Amino acid sequence: GLPSRIASVWFGPTEVSTACAVAVLANQLGTAIGFLLPPVLVPNTPNDFDLMAHNISIMFYGTAIVSTLLFFLAGVVFEEKPKYPPSHSQAVLQTMPPEEYSYKQSIINLFKNIPFVLLLISYGIMTGAFYSVSTLLNQMIVTHEGEEVNAGRIGLTLVVAGMVGSIICGLWLDYTKTYKQTTLIVYILSFIGLLVFTFTLDLGYLIVVFVTGGVLGFFMTGYLPLGFEFAVEITYPEPEGTSSGLLNASAQIFGIVFTLVQGKLITDYSARAGNLFLCAWIFVGIILTALIKSDLRRHNVNLGIMNLDVKAVPVESPVEAESTTLKIQSAL
Repeated sequence: GLPSRIASVWFGPTEVSTACAVAVLANQLGTAIGFLLPPVLVPNTPNDFDLMAHNISIMFYGTAIVSTLLFFLAGVVFEEKPKYPPSHSQAVLQTMPPEEYSYKQSIINLFKNIPFVLLLISYGIMTGAFYSVSTLLNQMIVTHEGEEVNAGRIGLTLVVAGMVGSIICGLWLDYTKTYKQTTLIVYILSFIGLLVFTFTLDLGYLIVVFVTGGVLGFFMTGYLPLGFEFAVEITYPEPEGTSSGLLNASAQIFGIVFTLVQGKLITDYSARAGNLFLCAWIFVGIILTALIKSDLRRHNVNLGIMNLDVKAVPVESPVEAESTTLKIQSAL
């Protein structure tokens, strides 16, 4: 849930989506390392369980050391927020006294927000489908290609292509501010990509699977920062971490269900049946995305277009608001 929060607090309107995309990229980079390092650190040694246990302990202790180091760095080196707000929307939020914030009320407000609920479901469908494909990729590839090593390489291709997609989508959002249009287009292209991947999987040409898998990863992972940023826009002035946390929870729920159902379909029928199941759900997600009302509240505040919903965030006095605006202009 951190990407959109960090991006909003530290970056201005012309770079916030790119910053969010970079954070998502870092997340995916960690996933890629998670795919690559464990088999190297813990090679398969079925005849020597003591060696396997030793290798596993090295991997876990190494992870603990790195995680602890990062924990102390985050606590000692990083600051909570910059001296001056990077945007008008952040300046407005920071005038709200902390004691007035209610996490429970924020959750209630989000679930009363119909556009966000539609995005919550559509985001869960898309990201859950990506989780399912990534989890069961080895099973699909081995079934049709008999290439266990290449299955890992195709998975890495999905992740790397997704990293590129995240950055491009973030840059595009900052340049155009077309949140709904971009989200809908990427959703449709992901649907097409999964269809092509599904019907080319059993053709016997491994290079085709690499290409279609890369295209699929590019759009499905590129959707992640789009969902985060679109949620922040339509839920402002609710905290970014709350909306992102709910999106992640939705993705996990759909991911678990999709992985169980698709895995059963692959086992009982074929990889094509499992992928077509996901295609049907992604088509539903396209319809839900098309129904989302694009009310860019944060963007409107940054442009100086204040509406009644946004004014619910209190500003103590006109003098203070004017002082904050002057500080923002000075900082920019």
